[in-house]
Amino acid sequence: MSQVLINAIGVFAAICSMTSFIPQVIKIWRERDASSVSLRMYVVTVVGFVLWTAYGVLLKSGPLIGSNLISLALSAAILGLKMRFGDGEANRAAPNVA
Repeated sequence: MSQVLINAIGVFAAICSMTSFIPQVIKIWRERDASSVSLRMYVVTVVGFVLWTAYGVLLKSGPLIGSNLISLALSAAILGLKMRFGDGEANRAAPNVA
């Protein structure tokens, strides 16, 4: 397989990984509700991207470092939004009628 094709696959994979978090960030921000987001899953995801970034640093691989830093920032943003809007602002503000 040619190096150009191998690099193209890597670039496309990195773009998919990085952009996959954007719709979730937008949805949480617009709705001010992260109740459907798994806190444990995003903690593990953030730790994973920290480790991938460290691996890239050890290998001195700029593309690996860059793509994982972007993915780390986006997944950490979701984690932060989960902590801020965990149950949703609307759910906290609504009176409890029983």
